Amino acid sequence: MNITGRLTRNAEVRTTNGGKQVVNFSVAVNDSYKNKQGERVEKTAYFDCSYWRTANVAKMLTKGLLVELTGTVSTRAWISKDGEAKAGLDFHTSNIKPLAGGKRAETVQTTTAANNNEADDDLPF
Repeated sequence: MNITGRLTRNAEVRTTNGGKQVVNFSVAVNDSYKNKQGERVEKTAYFDCSYWRTANVAKMLTKGLLVELTGTVSTRAWISKDGEAKAGLDFHTSNIKPLAGGKRAETVQTTTAANNNEADDDLPF
């Protein structure tokens, strides 16, 4: 699945208990349509995204960057501290393509070499 949206915050790198690094960021995806009355309706969906391939990509994932993401969507539900039911969308990203508004406009793709223990400082783009 592909989604296109803007980062709502700068990416953060987190390290799991197992020592793997994951890049976390959030993307807002805007959609609009006309209802039966002919009025334009604007909707925004927010996705919490994770990227596991290389942590170095976090440097370019800054708030406001327009990106096209490829990956899979999953949903999650929980009960807040106030006892309110909540739900969210997670996007497990396999490919990141910066489009506009950021430091770079190149495609970040996984290469075979990136999976063969290349140095972490080598970006796959």
